Amino acid sequence: MTDTPGWASPSSPEPPREDAGPSAAAPPAPGPSPYAGAYGQPGAPGWGQPGPGGPGWGQPGWGPPPSPKPGVIPLRPLGVGEILDGAFSTVRKYWRTTLGLSLGVATVEQGLVAIAQSWLYAQPGSVGPVIMLGLAYLVSPLLGIVATALLTMVVSKAILGEPVSIGAAWSAAKPQLLKVIGLTLITGLVLFGIMALSAVPLIIAVATGASGGVIALLFLPLLVGMAAMVWIAVQLSLAAPALMLEKQGVFTALARSRRLVKDAWWRTFLITVLVQILAGVAAMIMVVPFSIIGALFAFNSDAPAPDSFGSFGAAGPPATIVIVSIGAILASCLTVPVLAAVNVLLYVDRRIRREGLDIELARAAGQNVQAPVPPQYGPQGT
Repeated sequence: MTDTPGWASPSSPEPPREDAGPSAAAPPAPGPSPYAGAYGQPGAPGWGQPGPGGPGWGQPGWGPPPSPKPGVIPLRPLGVGEILDGAFSTVRKYWRTTLGLSLGVATVEQGLVAIAQSWLYAQPGSVGPVIMLGLAYLVSPLLGIVATALLTMVVSKAILGEPVSIGAAWSAAKPQLLKVIGLTLITGLVLFGIMALSAVPLIIAVATGASGGVIALLFLPLLVGMAAMVWIAVQLSLAAPALMLEKQGVFTALARSRRLVKDAWWRTFLITVLVQILAGVAAMIMVVPFSIIGALFAFNSDAPAPDSFGSFGAAGPPATIVIVSIGAILASCLTVPVLAAVNVLLYVDRRIRREGLDIELARAAGQNVQAPVPPQYGPQGT
């Protein structure tokens, strides 16, 4: 998406906004009616006009106008079902781009791991494949960050119903890639630091041989640390789309996410958990059959592999590694785009509710946005 006013961060304070669509102009102060006291008198203006159920009642024009929907979501505050539907609609409508991105990234990730595991299977005592496997596990998160950044740009186009290609997504995301990688690293360090600090008393107690009661009591700070980690993770969960779409800096995006999540922490948390559970179940359904088939190949393999199965990272004979990797690639192709889309749509929903982003997006999409006209009563609109 080009830099439209809709994605720019507002310079004014963010007032809470929970209603969708443009607000109507305030009606003028009521003045003396020219028909005051005339209603109820036969022949007076307004006498015998159609009442409820008559012509004009229930016709188009009464009530709020429908929200514009130039792309995958209606431009108004979103419900949970609309967020999920928007995510799946993005994957379905832009399947060449979304599946192409996720397939490419997942193939590279699983390919590196599969090569390292095959090497380790062939040479169980070698250090080289272990090093390569460790590098593969380090590269995988970076590839995931790049894929999420590119998919964020795809979803931003899908909201406006605009076409997008992998090349266009790359061109739009490339200037912010280093920042989003830094953002992810900083967020990870913050969350890891919270858990590490909360675990220090327990580690010291175990290392010094403290009693069982003391050790059990020191699990309490660990639980508090876990709760704090989850709370902060949700607070910062919208930083990546803010950074990508608003062209923010790292720390500005973190502060922006905290403001957007304010007063909606539980909603953001529950939707995120729901989507993670659904994605995990879908991935498991896809991976389990491949794992079973791979296990059958492993058991039917004539090659001796007792040492390799006990080695770090080994997954069995090459046939097993390839089959399991295919299942993991297919699962990533489904789950990665949906999770990225839900995160972006949560960000858009919060901006619609707080800042009226729906109006800006409708204008960017070329929709005619007008304030609703108050209903007129009386003869000839008086």
